[in-house]
Amino acid sequence: MKHVKLLGTAAILAALSVPAYAQTEIAAGADATGVGEIDRAITDVQDDVRDDFARSADPYRHGPAERREGLSGSMSLSYSGSTGNSDRQDLLIGGRVSYSQNNWQQTIGMLIEFTETDAGEKDDEKVSVIYDAQYYMNDQFYIFGLGRFVVDGTAEAGDGNLRRDGLIAVGPGYRIINNDTTAWRVQAGVGYRYGMYQGEDSESEVGYIVSSRLYHRFNENIFITNNTDYLDSGGDLPHIITNELGVNFAMTEALATRVSYTTEYVEDREIRTDNKLGVSIVYGF
Repeated sequence: MKHVKLLGTAAILAALSVPAYAQTEIAAGADATGVGEIDRAITDVQDDVRDDFARSADPYRHGPAERREGLSGSMSLSYSGSTGNSDRQDLLIGGRVSYSQNNWQQTIGMLIEFTETDAGEKDDEKVSVIYDAQYYMNDQFYIFGLGRFVVDGTAEAGDGNLRRDGLIAVGPGYRIINNDTTAWRVQAGVGYRYGMYQGEDSESEVGYIVSSRLYHRFNENIFITNNTDYLDSGGDLPHIITNELGVNFAMTEALATRVSYTTEYVEDREIRTDNKLGVSIVYGF
């Protein structure tokens, strides 16, 4: 089943690839007049919309995603510094290395975020490392591995953010439904969870995570997704629940809409539940 076409996305992908998204050349003088800054902001909006649609197309929905065999990877760096009316430095370094062979796929990623503002104040000082792996026994049953470790140098006591936050878990996954119109898979893992708040002792606990990924296509142009994750460890570290419901419409080859509603519950925050409504629309001509 891994070659099943992701029906319902064809018109959306067509809308995302129309000339409206092509890069346009800005004339000389654009930066001084502010035209260049606005044009870059428009590009950022378009990139965000593309990312929102892409997240709804789960590459593992019907089985292992088609990936380049062997070792591959990439690394990116972005730095900007300003002086004058505003003193600021921004540094972003990100990269990932993937290895794929037959039914075995794994990825290691790293992200460094650093922002320093006036008077040497740091808005961001974070290092993150992730690990993601799947081994497919067949089109229905697989074993997954999931890991994350984050060091947040700006997390403060009482803000609900961990100074250090780590998790590594392994477990089975199973596709309960896997056909042209509906795909539903669940997975559950157990492992090790580590966390520390600013000014407090670290906590190490046995953790577990349960996840569900549901996709249903009503017709060629409308499909829904519902993604649910539950993370807990039964100790002092907070349990977390997230759920995202998305509805994707492709009215024509040039017009596509995605509406999503995301709920995140974190046990130790002052306001435990955050809700977010998202609407993404793309029209090309």
